[in-house]
Amino acid sequence: MFRVLMERFRQGYRTLPFPARESSLPERFRGMPVVDSLRCAGDCFDCAAVCPSGAILRSGRSMLLDLGKCVFCSSCSAACGRNGVHFSRDYRLAAFSREALILGKEGVLSEGGVARKEIKRVFGRSLKLRQISAGGCNACEADVNVLNTLAYDLGRFGIQFAASPRHADGLLVTGPVSVNMRSALLETYAAIPEPKIVIACGACAISGGIYNGHPETCGGVSSILPVDLFIPGCPPHPYTILDGLLRLIGRIR
Repeated sequence: MFRVLMERFRQGYRTLPFPARESSLPERFRGMPVVDSLRCAGDCFDCAAVCPSGAILRSGRSMLLDLGKCVFCSSCSAACGRNGVHFSRDYRLAAFSREALILGKEGVLSEGGVARKEIKRVFGRSLKLRQISAGGCNACEADVNVLNTLAYDLGRFGIQFAASPRHADGLLVTGPVSVNMRSALLETYAAIPEPKIVIACGACAISGGIYNGHPETCGGVSSILPVDLFIPGCPPHPYTILDGLLRLIGRIR
């Protein structure tokens, strides 16, 4: 027992100081995409040709980027000979509406409104979520699980994952919602007492990701359930998920 206490003293406090202090991310981290309007003339669209998920859209001579479809592969950045699009290290990607995930030419994510006031009032101090993998590859699921480790300690914010939907306040869904998982997702949602929330985590859960349009998927959560929070990424970084959850319940702005 003495050895355990000494080792604990030696290791010190391991929980990351987020959100009180920003933590450094690796140089290779791909965060918020930025479209440089001075470099992108909107006349070639080579980036759209190589995008595997159809995230790059044309609006006249302007380029729009759908964060809900983006898998952050950086193929667009590599294909752009003018360096008109690149990925920043900003992990704050979550939005409260699907429309807010459409990145304009200036590279600024719109606010997309604010979360419902009752979410902050009811769940601001305690939020229990039931996580559902609706046909996911386990990448988003793994980064969600990381939030329960000592480093992130999700429970210190009053957010926990419940084993039963009857004990939960909402759903956190990953995966493109396969046809086989559709009924299970609907039944789980129905078992959660009102009021309840739904969170779409990852490109697949938001839009279907690279599986969008496949006959065996439903094209994301919003096609069958109302979604309160969209968290882009493939997979989203734990910071991105945590930031979105805290913004949803009004703990940070």
